Amino acid sequence: MDKKETILLDAQLISVIDNNAFGAKLGNGHHFVAFFGRNDKDRATLDINTEVIVEMSPYDMSKGRMVIN
Repeated sequence: MDKKETILLDAQLISVIDNNAFGAKLGNGHHFVAFFGRNDKDRATLDINTEVIVEMSPYDMSKGRMVIN
């Protein structure tokens, strides 16, 4: 069985990079780039200081995909 290793973390958006990417930081101060997923057609309008949940790989903590609830 091929299981994808990801972790879900709470993050805060701190800047807008473009329509699909935001600068974000974790509670411990780690900064990274948060992206919308490819199939997230119903993108909510997000503002700076919005709390989001991101899905990240434990092997690459420089980027994460925002999980839309």
